[in-house]
Amino acid sequence: MHSKAVLTHADVVLILEAARREARANQWPVAIAVVDDGGHPLALERLDDCAPVGAYIATEKARSSALGRRETKVYEDMINGGRTAFLSVPLLSGTLEGGVPIWVAGQVVGAVGVSGVQSGQDAQVARAGAGALDLLREVV
Repeated sequence: MHSKAVLTHADVVLILEAARREARANQWPVAIAVVDDGGHPLALERLDDCAPVGAYIATEKARSSALGRRETKVYEDMINGGRTAFLSVPLLSGTLEGGVPIWVAGQVVGAVGVSGVQSGQDAQVARAGAGALDLLREVV
């Protein structure tokens, strides 16, 4: 039997805080979603002035990243590269850049999805959130 790390509520709070800090530092009105390794929502925050659809897109980006164990930019690049059949893959509807997996001890424990600004900016905010646990481990 294998053992695996799981995100705690305290971890999710740190992830949201780091992502929110990055978004606010750049004055980006985004939605931030955090999911577990199965793509199940753990937290969602929509900052002021973010369009309501951002909350849905952020959640789907996070889910797709967690289930696929990779950044959603990989999917976007595949589709833009001509592999349009990938659009028919079930359960992966957040195939735009902005979903980033959270890795702990070589395992994906969840993901962060962000939506509301340009896709590269969404990814920047998501990476700040996903990296929050790495920063914590460096301090401890």
